[in-house]
Amino acid sequence: MLFVMTMKWQPGLTRDQRDSALMRRAQWQYPEGVKPHGEYWPSSESVAVVSIFETDDHGALMEIGLTWGDMFQLEVSPAVTAEDGLRLGAAAMGRRPA
Repeated sequence: MLFVMTMKWQPGLTRDQRDSALMRRAQWQYPEGVKPHGEYWPSSESVAVVSIFETDDHGALMEIGLTWGDMFQLEVSPAVTAEDGLRLGAAAMGRRPA
């Protein structure tokens, strides 16, 4: 399943804590069973990381949360590609009662 994850800095972190998170990220790899599609670091004060990945392993999702929960507020949402969304949306609209 495809997921989009946003990571916002935990409130109250110092500059040194944020710097250490960047050093940790340089060493960290996504858990086994997670196929990353892209990771982006927006120029934003609120959102630090946007990651798009696939996994069917809920344990991997838990591992990501436990690994980064001290530094980030994580929001993970199931997603579909635009192409799939258009196809699924058209099918759903075709099933709606008149």
